[in-house]
Amino acid sequence: MVFTSPIPEVEIPDLSVFEYLFGGILEADLDRVALIDGPSGAETSYRGLLAQITGVAGALSARGIVAGDVVALHSPNVPAFAAVFHGILRAGATATTVNALYTAEEIAAQLRGSGARLLFTVSPLLPQALQAAASAGLGADQVIVLDGAPGHASLNDLLREAHPAPSVSIDPGTHLAVLPFSSGTTGHPKGVMLTHRNLVANVAQSLPLIGATPDDRVLAVLPFFHIYGMTVLLNIALAGRAGLVTMPRFDLPDFLRFIQDYQATYVFIAPPIAVALAKHPLVAEYDFSSVHTIFSGAASLNHTLGAAVAERLGCRVRQGYGMSEMSPVSHAIPLDRGDIPLDSVGLTLPNIECKLIDPETGAEIHQPAEGTSAPGELLCRGPNIMLGYLGNDAATAETLDADGFLHTGDIATVSSDGYVTIVDRLKELIKYKGYQVAPAELEALLLGHPLIYDAAVIGVPDDAGEEVPKAFVVLQPDAALTGDEVMAFIAGQVAPHKKVRRVQFTGQIPKSLSGKILRKDLRAAEALLAEEALSTSDAQAPGKVLR
Repeated sequence: MVFTSPIPEVEIPDLSVFEYLFGGILEADLDRVALIDGPSGAETSYRGLLAQITGVAGALSARGIVAGDVVALHSPNVPAFAAVFHGILRAGATATTVNALYTAEEIAAQLRGSGARLLFTVSPLLPQALQAAASAGLGADQVIVLDGAPGHASLNDLLREAHPAPSVSIDPGTHLAVLPFSSGTTGHPKGVMLTHRNLVANVAQSLPLIGATPDDRVLAVLPFFHIYGMTVLLNIALAGRAGLVTMPRFDLPDFLRFIQDYQATYVFIAPPIAVALAKHPLVAEYDFSSVHTIFSGAASLNHTLGAAVAERLGCRVRQGYGMSEMSPVSHAIPLDRGDIPLDSVGLTLPNIECKLIDPETGAEIHQPAEGTSAPGELLCRGPNIMLGYLGNDAATAETLDADGFLHTGDIATVSSDGYVTIVDRLKELIKYKGYQVAPAELEALLLGHPLIYDAAVIGVPDDAGEEVPKAFVVLQPDAALTGDEVMAFIAGQVAPHKKVRRVQFTGQIPKSLSGKILRKDLRAAEALLAEEALSTSDAQAPGKVLR
C-alpha cells in the first residue's frame, strides 16, 4: 500500500539550482547578510555572494570547464564553499564534494571515481589534496587553494580575472548537479548521481515543513560537503534568504559561543551534538534565548534525548530523515507540529510516495486506520530520488526497483496520522532466538539513564553461538555504574528477548562526521577481542604454542 504526505503537493520549477535559488532574488534581499565566517565575523551579502558565484563560473569556463565536467570541492565549512559550490553549478559543471577528513588515498579514489578535472581545497588540507591529485593524474595547476598557497591559484585570483559567467543550457531533469559519494545501502562509497531537478525538488519539498526565513540566523556546523549540510543548511537557508554562520569544525565551546554571540535562531545538528546539549555542564554557561529550533538529522534522535535538549535550552526540537540518494530529505517533523512524537521522523514530504515492505516475505504492509503499522523496510519514490550510482548498474538495481522506488534499507512504521518512525537499519537488527531486536531502541533507553553519557549496541555471539545484544557504554564524568546495573536498568523496560546481555564500558562511541554510530568499528574491535581470546585459549591448550 502506497502512502503519501498529508501536506499538499508543491510546484517544482523546471530550473537549474542557480536559477531556482537566485534567479528571482529581490533587490531588497541583495544587501542582506548571506554568510558570516564564525571564527572571524567577516560577512558576505547576497550581492557579494552572487558576484563571487559569477566570478567562479567565469574562471572555470576560462579554464576549459564545460557542461558535464566534474570539479571536486574539498573544504570545511567556510563562506568560500558556497561561492565555489554554486559557481561550479553555475558553469554547468558537476560538483563532487569531498569529505574534509579524508586521507589522500580516499580523496584520490573519489577523484578517480568521479573523473574530476579540477580540485578546490584549502591550505590546511593541501598536503593530502596534492598527494591525492598526483595519484589521480591532476597537476599542481589543477589544484586551486581557496585561501592561497605558493604555486596555486586562489579564490581571489579567480575573482580578479573577472571573466563573465558562461551561457549554459542544460536539462535540469537529466544534468548532474552534484556527485556526492555514499556507501548507500550496500558496499563501498559510490557516486550518487543527483540532478538539478533532484536538488531543486528537495528544497521545494522541504520549505513548507522546515524552511528558514530572512529573519533567521542559521548555524552551519554540519559539513556542507555532506548532503545534509548541502541541502538542508546551505541551499534551504539561501532559498529562505537567511544568514548562515559557518563553522569549519565542531568545537563545543565555539559552537555555544557562536550561538550566543551571533544570536543564532535555527541550529541544525546530529545526535552526538544533542548528547552534549543535553548533558554537558558547559552548556549552562551560555545564552540560548535566541534559538527557536534545534533540528536533528543524519542519525536517529530518541525522544528522551530530544526532550532533554528542548527542556534545557527552552526551544522546540524537531528531527527529519533522509539519505544521499534522496537529495536527502524524505521525512521531517514540521516546525509547527508539536503534536508529532519526537522519536518519529515526522511526515512524508510533499510529492513523495512511500511503501513499507515486510523484509521476510516481501509483502506490502498497510497503513492502519488506527494506531501504528507493523514494521517493514521503507521504500520511497519522488522527484528527489537519484538517477542511480555512477558506473555501477548492479548497485543501482539493488537500490532502485523497476517501479522507481528506492529501497532505503531502514525498517520503519507508519501511524494512522501519517508520521513515520525509523526502527533501525535492516542490516543492524539483532536476531535473538528468532526475535528481531533493534539496537536503536536499546540505545535510546540507555541514554535515558542519568549516569550514561553515550551508548551503542551491536549483536555479538554468546558462548552457544546465539547473537545477543551487547552495549558499549560511556559514563558521565565521575559516575560509577556496573555492567549488572546497566543490564538491570534495561531489563526493567523491555521484553525478555530485548535484554542487554553484555556490557563494555568505553571512553568514546565511534561515529561518522554526520553522527552515525560506526557499528562496523565496534564489530571489528569485538572480532579482534574474540580472536585474541581464542589465541590465548589455544596457547594454553596441551601441545599448542602461541606464535
